[in-house]
Amino acid sequence: MTSPYHLPAGRAAHGPYAVAVTPESAGWGHAHLRVLELPPGGSHGFDTGDSEWIVLPLSGGCTVSVADDFGHDAFRLTGRDSVFDGVSDFAYVPRDARTTLSAPGGGRFALTGARCTRRLPARHGPASGVPVELRGAGACSRQVNNFAAAGVFACDKLIAVEVLTPGGNWSSFPPHKHDEHRPGEESVLEEVYYFEFAAHQGAPGLGYQRVTPSGRGRGTDVLAEVRGGDVVLIPDGWHGPSVAVPGHHMYYLNVMAGPDPERAWLIRDHPDHAWVRDTWPAQPVDPRLPLYTAPAR
Repeated sequence: MTSPYHLPAGRAAHGPYAVAVTPESAGWGHAHLRVLELPPGGSHGFDTGDSEWIVLPLSGGCTVSVADDFGHDAFRLTGRDSVFDGVSDFAYVPRDARTTLSAPGGGRFALTGARCTRRLPARHGPASGVPVELRGAGACSRQVNNFAAAGVFACDKLIAVEVLTPGGNWSSFPPHKHDEHRPGEESVLEEVYYFEFAAHQGAPGLGYQRVTPSGRGRGTDVLAEVRGGDVVLIPDGWHGPSVAVPGHHMYYLNVMAGPDPERAWLIRDHPDHAWVRDTWPAQPVDPRLPLYTAPAR
């Protein structure tokens, strides 16, 4: 069965973008995700409009130029060979600006965005400043690169992180949700998952993503086999697990934004599975982690 919330690779392509998720296409109010592929020597310009954006290299590096009524900035992003090879630096670009990406060596770049009201300054985020967190334990071990987590990097509405799950492990577990405004306990956040997988002996990887209805919003229900370039939209619902098949590490980029006045990632665990967290202190973290650490400052 097909789901409007699972977009296999190519289904969300539009114009120059391999992935183009907008608030209009997703049917929500805030979160964007674009994935741009540039050939060697390629460039691409876009207007930020009413949204703030972070340019994050998935493979390759680029220069990000930003021009608006306040002046001009340019940031050279070193990038990385792939999402499985290292932490990347990134660039924040504010709303109401003209942005141009130039990639002498080509590459693939994620543009994570959120509609916002405040204009913050354009900035470079160094790879050395990205907190690399090991979350969970045992078969629930995963690595989180908190490059634009709330409390780590200043944005108005945008929250974005990368998650790396070793082959055979479960992440986004226990299932959790953030679709209800409960001050100090739970945020309202739309969320996009964008997936990539490490190949094994030339075979492409795959995984599985589950979302179950929480009784809020649209009653989102997804059980999808996900592959590289796939997207899953989560307007509401309990989401997890995200399962990596054995032999293939799984990567996903999470982009979140919502209407709450406080920019915060506050979640509620599914009551049937919340006990799983209590087992982690007695288990070791998967010894394959971290896959890599942030470079020294």
